[in-house]
Amino acid sequence: MKLIDKYILKRYLATFTVMILLFIPIGIVIDVSEKVNKMIENHVPFKAIAIYYVNFTIYFANLLFPIFLFLSIIWFTSKLANNTEIIAILSSGISFTRFLRPYIMGATFVSLFALLMGFFLVPRASEGFKNFRYMYLIGNGQNEMRENADVYRQISKNEYIYVSSCNTSSKTAFNFSLEKFYNDKDSLQFKITADRIMWNERHKNYSLFNYKKRKIGKYNDIIESVEKKDTVFNFDIDDLTPVVYIAETLSYGDLVKFIDKEKARGSSNIDVYLVVLYKKYSIPVSAFILTIIAVAVSSMKRRGGMGMNLAIGILLAFAFVFFDKVFGVLAEKSSVAPIIAVWIPNFVFGILAIFLLRNAKR
Repeated sequence: MKLIDKYILKRYLATFTVMILLFIPIGIVIDVSEKVNKMIENHVPFKAIAIYYVNFTIYFANLLFPIFLFLSIIWFTSKLANNTEIIAILSSGISFTRFLRPYIMGATFVSLFALLMGFFLVPRASEGFKNFRYMYLIGNGQNEMRENADVYRQISKNEYIYVSSCNTSSKTAFNFSLEKFYNDKDSLQFKITADRIMWNERHKNYSLFNYKKRKIGKYNDIIESVEKKDTVFNFDIDDLTPVVYIAETLSYGDLVKFIDKEKARGSSNIDVYLVVLYKKYSIPVSAFILTIIAVAVSSMKRRGGMGMNLAIGILLAFAFVFFDKVFGVLAEKSSVAPIIAVWIPNFVFGILAIFLLRNAKR
């Protein structure tokens, strides 16, 4: 590795790190200012707050990873251009493609780090981040951690479950119901309801409180009602967790197994899970595309100087994030294939990167 490669690679990684270290405290301050009243009201322990902000840092950094990377490259490359360092490098006989080499090396380091984080660290941080929100900021701050969205899921060919909310910490769900139909799915066989259902880790079964079972008969129904009943079901407690919530909190291996299980069940939410899976690959790849665009945009001197380059960079970075979010929602809510929707932003901005790179070489 030549001296110029070491110089640019060092600036690449150092500026990216500093950019994250600068923006994350700002994000934490804003988050604290919004939630401090709720934390005080619910008497949140300091240890829980400290752990929350560790998870918040990882979650926040991963969420805005493309913007941090893009702006950091724009920043230090614009400084190189304004100091005429890039002109000196290219005038020495180094081609623009060769000039890009340390940038690609830097993008490789960053993308590998983002890939490993997405596989293992981000899911765990996401779980802690969301658990804290539902425990102390949405719930009553004592023993509830409820998800706003209802969960309605098919667990077998003719069985359906529903809960209004779920506490993943205590493994408890509320307003539970299970409906089982005959094979023709035209008539109900029985329905079970309970105010609360709780998973017992020790005994590997469920406890249902205010349990009621209505078995549909030909001439009359049979109703069973008890205050508490322990029983076994053919679903996991994770099946009662909201769709995106559970997908975002699973490591890569667990997520693949979970998707396979949901496919076997014929779940209608497969596209949502696949979006989460494919993004684990697409976000690291975006590091290369955004690096090339950032270098192409900021390697030339402009009348507006660094400010103009930063303005263009911010516009393109937010456009990328906007595309990523829009097509992610399309994959979840429409007939667009998840793999296509997730990779469209990289494809579109990849074409833009090639176009800008050709102009920069001229």
